[in-house]
Amino acid sequence: MIFILLIVFVILTLVAVGFAVWPLLRDRAMRGRFLLAAALAALVLGLGVGAYVMLGTPSLALRSLTGPSNTDIRGLVATLAQRVVRQSPNDPRGWTLLGRGYLTLNDPADAAAAFKRALFVAQPAQRAPLLSAYGEALSSASGGVTPEAQAAFEDALKLDPHDAASLFYLGQAAAQRGDRNRALQYWTTLQADTPASAPLHAMLVDRIAALTSQSGGGAPDISAMVEGLAARLKTNPNDAQGWLRLVRAYSVLGEKDKARAALSDARTALKSDSASLKALDEEMRTDGL
Repeated sequence: MIFILLIVFVILTLVAVGFAVWPLLRDRAMRGRFLLAAALAALVLGLGVGAYVMLGTPSLALRSLTGPSNTDIRGLVATLAQRVVRQSPNDPRGWTLLGRGYLTLNDPADAAAAFKRALFVAQPAQRAPLLSAYGEALSSASGGVTPEAQAAFEDALKLDPHDAASLFYLGQAAAQRGDRNRALQYWTTLQADTPASAPLHAMLVDRIAALTSQSGGGAPDISAMVEGLAARLKTNPNDAQGWLRLVRAYSVLGEKDKARAALSDARTALKSDSASLKALDEEMRTDGL
């Protein structure tokens, strides 16, 4: 495609040169000068094309003609934003897709704005997942469950009592403010809805056990279990899931300093595992570390 663009560039340049020298062609006395002008034009054209290929950005010209490629996520999201605003501003599906696109770009603030716009035009049956998506985007943007996000989650649960994101984040907010009973209510409901093979299920088991122990519910000594896990990770530091469980446990127990220290140790141990480092970053945001 870049070669085709260069051909088009050459043709347009030749047309421009021809237009400029046409008066010379009509005058026989001037044809000698025309040959000189044509030679100079060819030289300038060659230098211009060569400089453009070597120093310019023909790929930008190609993109302007063909639009963003399927791998240019940022360009695709920008194109989607233009279409939604100009062609379908009252379509909640478009705003929802745009919000998800912004989340893919790690832009939760713009995602929240898109989900909020979708809520304005959504039908009642569409509002529950949009409310939880809006609350989740707000929480990601702020690093914690804000009052506006909590209100969105609570409204979502009024429409769908089993909305997973709302149950998780409201449980997180309740645990952080010390309301263990309310946190247990949210998380036990979510645990019952979550398949035992899902990673979320293991996370909820850890958090529910920690909260039950703090509430005097007769659970095992969670602190001893956590310290045992920490000791095991010193001898087996490549256990990515073990590090995640340790960070979560410290966070639920309210031992933020230990959670941060475990997070630092985990990053050192897993520095060559990009997927695990990404999971640790997500855990850090979820736990407000």
